[in-house]
Amino acid sequence: MPYFLYIIECTNGSLYTGITNNLERRFDEHFSGKGCKYTIANRPEKVRYTEAFKNRSEASKREAQIKGWPRTKKLALIKGLKRNLLRK
Repeated sequence: MPYFLYIIECTNGSLYTGITNNLERRFDEHFSGKGCKYTIANRPEKVRYTEAFKNRSEASKREAQIKGWPRTKKLALIKGLKRNLLRK
């Protein structure tokens, strides 16, 4: 079963990163106010990025990697600026 990493931009400008095996269901949860504590307190505005993975383990590793990045690097990923992703 494929898993997906996603980045949602919230109305306060913050970026929330998560994983799921069902994008449509998970986005419905976030946008209806039934997602996680973070998106309940910081209302999601739009989905900015997704990546597909073969399994949960790969998606979780990528999620941990991206969550450790500064905002500027996350925005570079969203914009597709791969040259900026090579820096830590």
